[in-house]
Amino acid sequence: MEITHIEHIGIAVKSIEEQLPYYEGVLGLKCYNIETVEDQKVKTAFFKIGQTKIELLEPTCEDSTIAKFIEKKGEGVHHIAFATKNVEEALREMEAKGIRLIDQHPRPGAEGLNIAFLHPKSTGSVLTELCEHPE
Repeated sequence: MEITHIEHIGIAVKSIEEQLPYYEGVLGLKCYNIETVEDQKVKTAFFKIGQTKIELLEPTCEDSTIAKFIEKKGEGVHHIAFATKNVEEALREMEAKGIRLIDQHPRPGAEGLNIAFLHPKSTGSVLTELCEHPE
Protein backbone atom coordinates (compact mmCIF):
# COMPACT_ATOMS: atom_id res chain seq x y z
CA MET A 1 0.00 0.00 0.00
CA GLU A 2 1.30 3.43 -0.88
CA ILE A 3 0.11 6.22 1.38
CA THR A 4 0.37 9.53 -0.45
CA HIS A 5 -0.47 11.89 2.43
CA ILE A 6 -2.63 12.46 5.49
CA GLU A 7 -6.01 13.10 3.89
CA HIS A 8 -7.66 14.44 7.03
CA ILE A 9 -7.96 14.29 10.78
CA GLY A 10 -11.51 13.67 12.00
CA ILE A 11 -12.67 15.49 15.13
CA ALA A 12 -15.93 14.56 16.86
CA VAL A 13 -17.94 17.59 17.99
CA LYS A 14 -21.39 18.10 19.46
CA SER A 15 -22.03 21.10 17.23
CA ILE A 16 -20.22 22.30 14.13
CA GLU A 17 -21.81 25.74 14.50
CA GLU A 18 -20.38 26.09 18.02
CA GLN A 19 -16.89 25.12 16.80
CA LEU A 20 -16.74 27.39 13.73
CA PRO A 21 -15.67 30.50 15.71
CA TYR A 22 -12.57 28.67 16.94
CA TYR A 23 -11.50 27.23 13.59
CA GLU A 24 -12.38 30.33 11.55
CA GLY A 25 -12.06 33.19 14.02
CA VAL A 26 -9.13 32.02 16.14
CA LEU A 27 -7.15 29.78 13.77
CA GLY A 28 -8.08 31.75 10.65
CA LEU A 29 -9.13 28.70 8.64
CA LYS A 30 -11.95 28.77 6.08
CA CYS A 31 -14.70 26.18 6.20
CA TYR A 32 -15.12 25.28 2.54
CA ASN A 33 -17.64 22.46 2.72
CA ILE A 34 -20.43 21.33 5.03
CA GLU A 35 -22.38 18.22 4.11
CA THR A 36 -24.47 15.49 5.67
CA VAL A 37 -23.60 11.85 5.04
CA GLU A 38 -26.96 10.21 5.68
CA ASP A 39 -25.83 6.58 5.86
CA GLN A 40 -23.16 7.48 8.42
CA LYS A 41 -25.59 9.66 10.43
CA VAL A 42 -23.12 12.51 10.49
CA LYS A 43 -22.77 16.12 9.40
CA THR A 44 -19.25 17.13 8.34
CA ALA A 45 -17.39 20.41 7.96
CA PHE A 46 -14.01 20.68 6.23
CA PHE A 47 -11.05 23.03 6.57
CA LYS A 48 -7.95 22.69 4.38
CA ILE A 49 -4.41 23.29 5.60
CA GLY A 50 -1.93 22.61 2.82
CA GLN A 51 -2.70 19.16 1.47
CA THR A 52 -4.33 18.01 4.74
CA LYS A 53 -7.86 18.66 5.96
CA ILE A 54 -9.56 18.90 9.32
CA GLU A 55 -12.99 17.22 9.30
CA LEU A 56 -15.44 18.12 12.05
CA LEU A 57 -17.96 15.33 12.65
CA GLU A 58 -21.31 16.17 14.23
CA PRO A 59 -23.81 13.38 14.94
CA THR A 60 -27.20 13.76 13.27
CA CYS A 61 -28.96 11.37 15.67
CA GLU A 62 -28.41 9.77 19.06
CA ASP A 63 -27.56 6.31 17.66
CA SER A 64 -24.77 7.46 15.32
CA THR A 65 -21.25 6.19 15.96
CA ILE A 66 -20.11 9.79 16.51
CA ALA A 67 -22.78 10.36 19.18
CA LYS A 68 -21.68 7.16 20.91
CA PHE A 69 -18.03 8.22 20.67
CA ILE A 70 -18.77 11.63 22.23
CA GLU A 71 -20.86 10.02 24.98
CA LYS A 72 -18.04 7.61 25.83
CA LYS A 73 -14.91 9.74 25.28
CA GLY A 74 -16.10 13.32 24.86
CA GLU A 75 -15.38 15.65 21.97
CA GLY A 76 -11.97 15.34 20.35
CA VAL A 77 -9.85 13.53 17.81
CA HIS A 78 -11.85 10.63 16.38
CA HIS A 79 -9.67 9.26 13.56
CA ILE A 80 -6.81 9.86 11.18
CA ALA A 81 -7.33 9.30 7.45
CA PHE A 82 -4.61 8.38 5.00
CA ALA A 83 -4.91 8.84 1.24
CA THR A 84 -4.05 5.87 -0.93
CA LYS A 85 -4.50 5.20 -4.62
CA ASN A 86 -6.59 2.03 -4.20
CA VAL A 87 -8.54 1.37 -1.00
CA GLU A 88 -9.65 -2.12 -2.06
CA GLU A 89 -6.04 -3.22 -2.59
CA ALA A 90 -4.98 -1.53 0.65
CA LEU A 91 -7.67 -3.44 2.57
CA ARG A 92 -6.49 -6.76 1.16
CA GLU A 93 -2.91 -5.91 2.10
CA MET A 94 -3.89 -4.85 5.63
CA GLU A 95 -5.94 -8.00 6.09
CA ALA A 96 -3.03 -10.16 4.90
CA LYS A 97 -0.86 -8.43 7.52
CA GLY A 98 -3.33 -9.38 10.26
CA ILE A 99 -5.04 -6.01 10.62
CA ARG A 100 -8.68 -6.23 11.68
CA LEU A 101 -11.00 -4.47 9.21
CA ILE A 102 -14.16 -2.58 10.07
CA ASP A 103 -15.06 -2.31 6.37
CA GLN A 104 -14.46 -5.32 4.15
CA HIS A 105 -14.84 -3.16 1.03
CA PRO A 106 -14.70 0.58 0.32
CA ARG A 107 -17.87 2.62 0.70
CA PRO A 108 -18.86 6.17 -0.23
CA GLY A 109 -17.75 8.87 2.20
CA ALA A 110 -17.88 12.65 2.48
CA GLU A 111 -16.59 14.70 -0.46
CA GLY A 112 -17.14 11.76 -2.82
CA LEU A 113 -14.22 9.75 -1.46
CA ASN A 114 -14.11 5.97 -1.34
CA ILE A 115 -13.36 5.10 2.29
CA ALA A 116 -12.78 2.17 4.63
CA PHE A 117 -11.86 1.92 8.30
CA LEU A 118 -9.34 -0.26 10.12
CA HIS A 119 -10.20 -1.39 13.65
CA PRO A 120 -8.35 0.46 16.42
CA LYS A 121 -7.66 -2.82 18.23
CA SER A 122 -5.25 -3.59 15.38
CA THR A 123 -3.80 -0.11 14.89
CA GLY A 124 -2.42 0.95 18.26
CA SER A 125 -5.82 2.21 19.47
CA VAL A 126 -6.07 4.76 16.63
CA LEU A 127 -9.14 4.51 14.41
CA THR A 128 -7.64 4.62 10.93
CA GLU A 129 -9.44 5.52 7.72
CA LEU A 130 -8.17 4.81 4.22
CA CYS A 131 -9.36 7.21 1.51
CA GLU A 132 -9.25 7.13 -2.25
CA HIS A 133 -10.11 10.00 -4.56
CA PRO A 134 -12.17 8.45 -7.37
CA GLU A 135 -10.85 9.25 -10.81
